[in-house]
Amino acid sequence: MQYKRINNLLGWLCFVIASITYILTLEPSVSFWDCGEFISCAYRLQVAHQPGYPLFAMLGKIFSLLSMGDNTKVPFFTNMGSGLASGATIMFLFWSITALAKKMLLDKDEETDQPRILLIMGAGLVGALAFTYTDTFWFSAVETIVFAWSSLCTALVFWAILKWDARADEPGADKWIVMIAYVIGLSIGIHLLNLLTIPAIALVYFLRRSKNITVRSSIVAFLISVFILVFIQYGIRQYTIKFAAYFDLFFVNHLGFGFGSGAIVFFILLLIVIVAGIVYSIRNKKPILNLAFLCIAFIYLGYSSFAYIPIRATANTNLDNTHPDNAFTLNSYLNRDQYGETPLLYGPYYDAKPIDQTQGANIYRKGKTQYEIAGKKLTTIYDHNTILPRIYSTDGQDPQFYKEWLQIPDGKSPDIVDNFKFMFSWQMYQMYWRYFLWNFAGRYNDMDGQSSMFGIDGNWTSGIFDGTRHLPKSIVGGDKSNPLAGITYTPLYFLPLIIGLLGMIYHFNRRRKDALVVTLLWFFTGLAIVIYVNQPTVQPRERDYSYVGSFYAFAIWIGLGVIALAEILRKFLTAQVATIGATTVCLLAGPVLLASKEWKNHDRSTKMTPHDMAYNYLISCPPNAILFTYGDNDTYSLWYDQEVEGIRPDVRIVNLSLFTGDWYIKQMTHKMNESAPLPITMPFEKYEDGVRDVIYYNDAKIPGYVDIKDVFDFISSDDKRTMLEYQSGESANYLPTKKIKMTINPDEIIANGVVPASERNRLTDTLKFTYTSNYVMKDNLAMFDILAHNGWKRPICFTVTVGPENLIGLQPYLYKEGFVYHLIPFKPDTASHDQMEKVNTDVMYNNVVNKFKWGNFKTAKYLDHESTTMFYPVMMTTFLDLTQSLMQAGKLDSARKVLAKYDQEMPDINPFIDVVARKFYLAQAAYNLHDIVMGNKFVTGIDDYLTDQLDYNYYQLQNNSTDLSLRDINISVQLIGGMMEFTKDNHQTALYNKLSAQFKDYQAKFASVLRQQQPQQ
Repeated sequence: MQYKRINNLLGWLCFVIASITYILTLEPSVSFWDCGEFISCAYRLQVAHQPGYPLFAMLGKIFSLLSMGDNTKVPFFTNMGSGLASGATIMFLFWSITALAKKMLLDKDEETDQPRILLIMGAGLVGALAFTYTDTFWFSAVETIVFAWSSLCTALVFWAILKWDARADEPGADKWIVMIAYVIGLSIGIHLLNLLTIPAIALVYFLRRSKNITVRSSIVAFLISVFILVFIQYGIRQYTIKFAAYFDLFFVNHLGFGFGSGAIVFFILLLIVIVAGIVYSIRNKKPILNLAFLCIAFIYLGYSSFAYIPIRATANTNLDNTHPDNAFTLNSYLNRDQYGETPLLYGPYYDAKPIDQTQGANIYRKGKTQYEIAGKKLTTIYDHNTILPRIYSTDGQDPQFYKEWLQIPDGKSPDIVDNFKFMFSWQMYQMYWRYFLWNFAGRYNDMDGQSSMFGIDGNWTSGIFDGTRHLPKSIVGGDKSNPLAGITYTPLYFLPLIIGLLGMIYHFNRRRKDALVVTLLWFFTGLAIVIYVNQPTVQPRERDYSYVGSFYAFAIWIGLGVIALAEILRKFLTAQVATIGATTVCLLAGPVLLASKEWKNHDRSTKMTPHDMAYNYLISCPPNAILFTYGDNDTYSLWYDQEVEGIRPDVRIVNLSLFTGDWYIKQMTHKMNESAPLPITMPFEKYEDGVRDVIYYNDAKIPGYVDIKDVFDFISSDDKRTMLEYQSGESANYLPTKKIKMTINPDEIIANGVVPASERNRLTDTLKFTYTSNYVMKDNLAMFDILAHNGWKRPICFTVTVGPENLIGLQPYLYKEGFVYHLIPFKPDTASHDQMEKVNTDVMYNNVVNKFKWGNFKTAKYLDHESTTMFYPVMMTTFLDLTQSLMQAGKLDSARKVLAKYDQEMPDINPFIDVVARKFYLAQAAYNLHDIVMGNKFVTGIDDYLTDQLDYNYYQLQNNSTDLSLRDINISVQLIGGMMEFTKDNHQTALYNKLSAQFKDYQAKFASVLRQQQPQQ
């Protein structure tokens, strides 16, 4: 009784400590990446991206209600949901560690004594609290993301199987197995990671129930556990919906029933089969079969949360990814068809050539009264293949990345050695072991480090030898001008790793079977994901969050390391002193060290950049604008601002990466919030799935420019005369010219408020542009429709973060007005060397100086990677372009106010050299505006950073390191030379002398690597 009470109380204490930690460090509003979408979908019960997270959305909705009508507080409370779920994860981790520790120290039914209770509880506290403060887990605990709740499911089922293990001989013990099945079913509605606990759970069951454990039987048990995992992942989760879809096809297309009728019949039959199986197993006294059917029933019960998806899709919510309102679309949604297929067991190398193509099953789409064939699944046959293909991608720069990483010379084909070398060196080491060491050895910073095994940025470090490496102050801290310098430097001195390895070794020595269970949990939630996901090359962001389950498993061994250390100390000390000593040492080397190092770069309590940057995008738009976005971070947080807080509901956000889907184009033809439908005139039949998926360019030698309406009518026509006939006999539309124009009526432009009447003389009579691609996808087809039929009634804008390939050649007519480019038919500025730097000065000045919010950039305790590397440069460019444009227009007082606003709101941070180069031009502008104090301030900050980096690079050069950036060295010396010039011109003698001496010094030091330069003395 004493043990149970202490165990329960300390478990709840871990929950309280962890929850308080996460609540104190919660992000107060929306976060970057998927969080904005998740909060929006939770708040208004909408449909998120594939493969769907219905239970997560419903849980988020419950927490959002705590805002009590204050919509600005909704994200705080949904973030708190993640914090509390993470706190509960720590509680179950504590109980799992104590359960395993108890098995190590006590025989079954043996009474516990005080020293051993103390040791067991010490192990639980060290392991659970160490995991509390690990980098990856903490990151997900303070934002609205699925991984916090998914971790709770993992912790819950692993704890439950240990509870079953302790009670397996008692009547009714299998209720724990049924509970596990139910939680697994529920977890599918949060994230699929929880399914990876199944092999470890099955091994516990096998080891407890099997009377004759041999190598052969263990292998069979392992294979059965993998079969159960595959059965749930594919059989229950995917094929249930697929069978329902084909039942629906039969009932709708052959029997004439309505959509959904066949799916309903299928689910009724499935229910009958499960109930019959349970009844049969009871009547015939087959307990294993009964348990299997009960588990299947409860998995389905948990999985039934996915009924939310078609129900909410049918409601036509604003966010309705792929509109899965029928079984076929839902099946595609669950299979993540939108993201394409990745070869796993056999497939091509990146240099493989297609030699054949075979047709597979029909692809169905929902028609007006029946399902229609949209096409067939195609399988491409290649001439150069391998088992377990790892270097397969031909997208973008992927082949070049493979060549550079593997040092494959041009002209040489990759082979199986290269294939597995990439798997072990990049996929496993760079994209798993590096993350593992972040959490238990230490980390340099939170920059992206996917593409370099030896560089500092994004790499792991213990910190033990860093004092001899002359690391820059921007990494380790000490830069007085930059309060955030060193904040993400978290050396852990290998201590948590050592404790965990000690615990692992001890566990294998004392309880090998239990250690194998933990190993299986670690492997399937870590390296198995690496093998299965098969990431091609550099990802949009670091993926450490995917492997948090394996870090959880290792934390178990950190806890057991306390017992291992106590065992060692007992050789020299009494049992009680050894226990207290081991617990104290491990608490200091684990949780205390982790908390002290990690707190500063996980405290998001003052960060508002995602919310305010989204606000700036929206507020930059004219009334009723159509705003084209592209990426996650210039879309999801904007959705949040609109859908939850109601900021600028008149603006229609159009994500171009989704605009290729017929479902998304159709959604844009409906009213949304206060935004009228987009001027898309095509009927759905002209762009539905399988129709005009791609229209290729075929030069018809048309002289001059063709009106965009004529081009659109031609490529969207069903008239065979507007199509090309291919050798296969099929006909398809084609793009006959890239020279496109829009005739401009100045009266119409002014009447619609595009520009004021005072700007009339700047308007062109014809907007001419050259389309930049060799094909037209659905997104560009829809954009042509909008341009042809908008009539300048609604402003057309693009976020400044949209890539040039998505601007279709409109750059000469795009003018920056803050965080957006506004399409304005001014006469092209042929003098502008960079068309993307043109500014609509007065509008942008009003937006930036009077309307923008600043996300606590200058005062936040911590700024994440996206704030510093994506949005800080955007802000820099915004201020620089506006300042230079005002100076060119002769508005010098306004330019000075813009510089003063920058100095007031923005911190002096330098995430990379290109940002420093932009600051160089700000400093130059300050001097040209005769603001010498501001200019000197900028120059001093730039110089401090550059000399810090150059000194580090010189140390690297002396030590023949491969971690040497020749580009950064060249730019840095050039910038010092440039600052030397304009400090001399502005009679700043002391600064000039300092810079001049530095310039000469670094030229001499880097003479062997510098390109030829000609400074002005």
